[in-house]
Amino acid sequence: MKLQIENISKSYRGKDALKNFNVELSEGVHALLGPNGAGKSTLMRIIAGILRPSAGRVLVDGEDITSMGEDYRDILGYLPQSFGLYKRFTAERFLMYIAALKGLDKSSAERKVSEMLQLVNLDDVRRVKVGKFSGGMKQRLGIAQALLNDPKILIVDEPTAGLDPKERIRFRNLLSDFSTNRIVLLSTHIISDVEFVAQDILIMKNGQLVNRNTPEGFLREIERKVWSLTCTEREVSTIQQQFQVGSVTRTRDGVSLRIVSDQQPLPNAETITPTLEDLYLYYFGEEATSDEATVTNAV
Repeated sequence: MKLQIENISKSYRGKDALKNFNVELSEGVHALLGPNGAGKSTLMRIIAGILRPSAGRVLVDGEDITSMGEDYRDILGYLPQSFGLYKRFTAERFLMYIAALKGLDKSSAERKVSEMLQLVNLDDVRRVKVGKFSGGMKQRLGIAQALLNDPKILIVDEPTAGLDPKERIRFRNLLSDFSTNRIVLLSTHIISDVEFVAQDILIMKNGQLVNRNTPEGFLREIERKVWSLTCTEREVSTIQQQFQVGSVTRTRDGVSLRIVSDQQPLPNAETITPTLEDLYLYYFGEEATSDEATVTNAV
């Protein structure tokens, strides 16, 4: 199966959210990386058929999704970044309602609902009203509804937001298993999710695709561009103003900085093995939110 995005553009009040976006996706997990405002959610809503593009088209094996109609919705699963829940519905009733909307008969719906509740670890609260759920439980319910119809194309926008580390690992394993013979498009700011499950990374910036590669290919691209530097507490602020600093670790010997730079930042800086966190900083720099640079104390 092939999912083709051809020359997709989207404008809001004269401002471009997407500009001539072109990509072809095959089976596997594809990760969208980009800062807020890059156009990731807009692209996903267009692929999901919720939003019409200003120009361009989306095709599945050469057929436009607008002409496929119900046939496309039958093979599609979608988890938006924000989704509505009926607070007075139980988890079981909510999924049965979604199953009906997706055209599952009652017998199939009951079987799939039970299967999904077990899969996302909500079976023991199936008759609890959704309004009493925590944020992480609601997110797991959203994941369950996206998988109800066993979709061939799964689009998930920030799926692990609100999940604790154990739940994130569970979801990553689920996504990895599910992606066999399916197309999964994942948008996330949690780089470890990408590192563990994605075979393909799409870098988005200002509504455009700026680069595409495997995780390993991207790491090779930034080899010798990530540096470790030890300095004094007083020097930290000056160095942060001059270079892209990914992390600050206070040690007994001073302060250790992780710096992303094409050139050696200072004479005592040494190259270190890059990570996908470094890749994000390398491409987006100042656009990366300040809380992505971590400050820790070494023991």
